[in-house]
Amino acid sequence: MREDADLTQTEMGKALNLPQRTYAYYESGERTIPPEILIALAKHHKTTVDYILGLTDKR
Repeated sequence: MREDADLTQTEMGKALNLPQRTYAYYESGERTIPPEILIALAKHHKTTVDYILGLTDKR
């Protein structure tokens, strides 16, 4: 979704109030995304946490 929105990891990190490196760890799967960040991602992308987690195809 980040790439579809033409956002860099730095821009996405700023939107979530995170350092770029932390966001990169989440995106690569090196770190588990905390629930509050999942919620913020869902709100930012106007979707659901279920969609982000791959539990539904409905965006």
